[in-house]
Amino acid sequence: SLNSWVQLGVQASPIAITCFTRGLDIRKEKADVLCPGGCPLEEFSVYGNIVYASVSSICGAAVHRGVISNSGGPVRVYSLPGRENYSSVDANGIQSQMLSRWSASFTVTKGKSSTQEATGQAVSTAHPPTGKRLKKTPEKKTGNKDCKADIAFLIDGSFNIGQRRFNLQKNFVGKVALMLGIGTEGPHVGLVQASEHPKIEFYLKNFTSAKDVLFAIKEVGFRGGNSNTGKALKHTAQKFFTVDAGVRKGIPKVVVVFIDGWPSDDIEEAGIVAREFGVNVFIVSVAKPIPEELGMVQDVSFVDKAVCRNNGFFSYHMPNWFGTTKYVKPLVQKLCTHEQMMCSKTCYNSVNIAFLIDGSSSVGDSNFRLMLEFVSNIAKTFEISDIGAKIAAVQFTYDQRMEFSFTDYNTKENVLAVIRNIRYMSGGTATGDAISFTVRNVFGPIRESPNKNFLVIVTDGQSYDDVQGPAAAAHDAGITIFSVGVAWAPLDDLKDMASKPKESHAFFTREFTGLEPIVSDVIRGICRDFLESQQ
Repeated sequence: SLNSWVQLGVQASPIAITCFTRGLDIRKEKADVLCPGGCPLEEFSVYGNIVYASVSSICGAAVHRGVISNSGGPVRVYSLPGRENYSSVDANGIQSQMLSRWSASFTVTKGKSSTQEATGQAVSTAHPPTGKRLKKTPEKKTGNKDCKADIAFLIDGSFNIGQRRFNLQKNFVGKVALMLGIGTEGPHVGLVQASEHPKIEFYLKNFTSAKDVLFAIKEVGFRGGNSNTGKALKHTAQKFFTVDAGVRKGIPKVVVVFIDGWPSDDIEEAGIVAREFGVNVFIVSVAKPIPEELGMVQDVSFVDKAVCRNNGFFSYHMPNWFGTTKYVKPLVQKLCTHEQMMCSKTCYNSVNIAFLIDGSSSVGDSNFRLMLEFVSNIAKTFEISDIGAKIAAVQFTYDQRMEFSFTDYNTKENVLAVIRNIRYMSGGTATGDAISFTVRNVFGPIRESPNKNFLVIVTDGQSYDDVQGPAAAAHDAGITIFSVGVAWAPLDDLKDMASKPKESHAFFTREFTGLEPIVSDVIRGICRDFLESQQ
């Protein structure tokens, strides 16, 4: 029916697939699909176990892994890199086959359930007669994906501005909102009015389309009273940016404060509160006070004291409310530059961490798993996203193998899934070479990244080559190194590799089980170094 097609198309609920849809037919890093019931088990082709070659049937793999039964259901598919040696395992009525190597893989977990019932047919092929018009709407609704921001517009609703200029201000905010490209994946906006007492007019989650936002702005009534901007800013930092009100994890929080003339209360203290909450304060000042009015202004440099950072980026001036169209685009460009949003930068969302993992034969398979667990426990603390923290891993013996780079995966689930599936290499120990390889191939391609760079080395033995030279080159390239040694790793090597001060960047434990308590030391160290670099 038309209705179910619209629901599928717009809400991106699970894509209904057939018994024979393969992993390689889904071209997303992560996708929710719906498997039909009653597929003939003996006709499934499945290669591997837990990690499946992408030529495998998705539904077959899901039944094999026990994620669904043969009556079908929702499945979540994660794409993974290719690998060698997919194993053959008999499970849940399906005999998977061996494959010596394939260029891409996937794994499956239980999906989100949906009311849509699946059939053997793929639903997405059933286009309704009005397909053309319907297919356009989802595009608009997703918004401008390149503009990452949760924005509160804090408008001046005091007697200071008056009804007429208040309406011009609303028009301007409407134009800015329109150009931002509001949508589910794009920026979200809300509105707060400053007057005697602040009022949150609407929250981030209330509207996700520009049309609805424009209508909501139009409806806002003028309140009058004093322009207590400081009070309103504090209220916004504390009450507007909550998870319940629609704040998204890892997306910069921004408040754009419109000040007509000057604030009638203390805005500096409010700016400090906002910074503590990780909110980027932007001041748009209109009609600066004229010389005769300066005596009435409590603090002439109020703009510099209230902004997120006093670096010129966070303030914007317009001479008056007339002919403001030309000011819209430059303001929007600023609001969409997430790299510059210094106040929402924390160590959890603004670091690149590469792990250099010793795969030499002295480690052994079960200890290698403990190393991977150590790596996972550090990685999962950070906010991994396309604009947040990034993780990469290299395994080394005499040789190096890039397990995944900073740009391969940008969700925490995928990064952790890939770390779990790293295969133990076994061989010699050339740590110096491995450091040089990592600096060149892992950090080299992301030279432009605004994030701070860290390298965590986990090794259990003496390196056959010099580690001091390569480590010094890494330090010079702005990479902070934490060295973690186990068992036979010589303390001299660990100190030679670690950044200064050595005692807080080098760790050692006799046993592999001793890695667990070091996790929090490394995380604390990363956050401490990050904060110092921001001063």
